[in-house]
Amino acid sequence: MIKQRGQRVPTLHNSFNLNKIMKNIIILDGGMGRELHRRGAPFRQPEWSALALTESPESVQAVHADFIRAGAQVITTNSYAIVPFHIGETRFANEARQLADLSGKLAQQAVQACGVKVQIAASFPPLFGSYRPDLFDENRADELAQPLLDGLLPYADIVLAETVSSLQEAAFWYGKLKHSGKPIWLSFTLDDTKKYEQAILRSGETVFQAAETVKNWDIDAILFNCSQPEIMANAIVAAKQVLHNRMKIGVYANAFEPVQGEMNDANGELDPIRADNSPENYVAWARTWVNAGAEIVGGCCGIAPEHIGALARYFQAA
Repeated sequence: MIKQRGQRVPTLHNSFNLNKIMKNIIILDGGMGRELHRRGAPFRQPEWSALALTESPESVQAVHADFIRAGAQVITTNSYAIVPFHIGETRFANEARQLADLSGKLAQQAVQACGVKVQIAASFPPLFGSYRPDLFDENRADELAQPLLDGLLPYADIVLAETVSSLQEAAFWYGKLKHSGKPIWLSFTLDDTKKYEQAILRSGETVFQAAETVKNWDIDAILFNCSQPEIMANAIVAAKQVLHNRMKIGVYANAFEPVQGEMNDANGELDPIRADNSPENYVAWARTWVNAGAEIVGGCCGIAPEHIGALARYFQAA
């Protein structure tokens, strides 16, 4: 079991030959918001990564293009912050569909400009704030999800509900996305603020429960994102025990410093990036995830094109 605290870089165990598995690994992109911030693109609270959609769309396209050039085989639309939590109720009501359409268009333009075969995953975010299963309002979720669906689906090769904190939220997104005609990826965020004997969602539900819930759904992949890299292998093992080979399993961790105590939400402020966030260390973590059974690997907040380039080079070399 990988330690959740105190172990900054994993020890690799060559328990079996991973070469055949490695060459089939799907490489995702990294985190859009923190990369925009790092480059000096328009970025502030509360708009977060949505601000660049209107003030500097060329910056969004440039980040997409750099992830593609680094080796990403799937890029994610910059639609994560198109929710009232970030852009406000009035702007969401008036512009959500337009902004979602723009985020899809910028991803599409980046793929076309790079001239390579890359899939676009339409990002469907937490509608009421990241890491907050307590705020999920199913009575209002339809109203908020529809403009995102309308704007994003024309550009999507994959539909990705990400940073899902609870099984209630997962069931909602599955109900909305199963009629899209697109492959469905469902990505859970894990509680990384405490030490647990098993991997759990931020709702307190276990990964075993999550896997049991989704195992008969018509989805293509279950993933884990926006959590510490230390806890991901446990989640993969738990999911694998339930799912076997029913669907792919993936990971895209964040690069935040470990949180001591309770965390109320994500994107409320700029969390510090961990000091050991080097591309080499991230590849080491990714190897442990693949060793545990992951077939999809990428990055979330704080994972930049150089990290994705290192992943691509490592797994392609295998």
